[in-house]
Amino acid sequence: MSRPAVLERYQATLSGLARRGRLRGLSGPEGIDFASNDYLGLARSKRMADAVALALAAGTPVGAAGSRLLRGNTPEHEALEAKAAHFFGAERALYFGSGYVANVAVLTTLPQKGDLIVLDELVHASAHEGARAGRAEVMQAAHNDADAVDDAIRSWRAQGGAGRAWIVVESLYSMDGDRAPLADLIELADRHEAFLFVDEAHATGIYGPDGRGLAHGLEGRDNVVVLHTCGKALGASGALVTGPAVIRDYLVNRCRPFIYSTAPSPLMAVAASEALDILSDEPERRERLAGLVAFGSEALETRCGVEPSGSQILPVIVGDNRRAMALATALQGRGFDVRGIRPPTVPEGTARLRISVTLNVAEADIADMVEALAELVRIKI
Repeated sequence: MSRPAVLERYQATLSGLARRGRLRGLSGPEGIDFASNDYLGLARSKRMADAVALALAAGTPVGAAGSRLLRGNTPEHEALEAKAAHFFGAERALYFGSGYVANVAVLTTLPQKGDLIVLDELVHASAHEGARAGRAEVMQAAHNDADAVDDAIRSWRAQGGAGRAWIVVESLYSMDGDRAPLADLIELADRHEAFLFVDEAHATGIYGPDGRGLAHGLEGRDNVVVLHTCGKALGASGALVTGPAVIRDYLVNRCRPFIYSTAPSPLMAVAASEALDILSDEPERRERLAGLVAFGSEALETRCGVEPSGSQILPVIVGDNRRAMALATALQGRGFDVRGIRPPTVPEGTARLRISVTLNVAEADIADMVEALAELVRIKI
């Protein structure tokens, strides 16, 4: 078989994506940062760099060199987990290599055969992947609609569902920047004797006391499991799953993505641990970010008619895939790193610019970017 024939199916898929304006490629960071999730500017924090350098000089290894159940469990991992459990108000925490892995790990391990997973339709792709790969039945509920979650569980029970229900949401949604109705959802979880699994990826470090997240008031409950990513506002990498001690121990014993993965770098555990200290020590970072978000939201609404999301994630819905990418490319050409987001990451017909406000920009940068966007919209790029 010739090489072209072997690769034909893959090339056909890529060609189809290109025809629909959905072909992706890789590009490095250039221009002023309106694309990253480094909300608090910690990824280049001198304090975190110094903590990692000190640990490296003291003999902390770069790599764990094994799974946590073999030789890869280090004092740095355990120190981070103990600090995180205390910081977030949970009994225990468990450190994973990424938020994607953590979502897949939880949803393929904790919900059992005969259980039900109810996913918000816009929850992270990793949650959808984990739910599909697991043993529980899966249903989707309309976005941020607690009544739809209630209806899904009731329908499942009426059809003989006898297991445990799992309600899976993000506290702050990554592409729309809106918040989940957590008060309504925990009431549903309690009423249905269900679990609530909250992905705090875009809220950890920014919201709640000392940046403990939007679910901070729910941590420590027996029916709540929370995911805190370390690679966004915390400026490191990996993810922490917090919850009851029995949940942590069950994951250590039964979670294949945890058992059979090389442990995260101990140096990243040091970085994440330092980030938690920074959250407590430097509240001015959150205050500065809130000011920039307010400034950017007002500027986008005034100059471009974009309704504010209420968070640091400011989507500008364009609709057409090619136009969204053309606007992003034009903004990049003017020195603003704004990225276009297309289906299937977002629903069909909602291609957008995802403008991320971080401490890597100043008010003047935001004003210049919004003015450039307004001009590009006006000339119909």
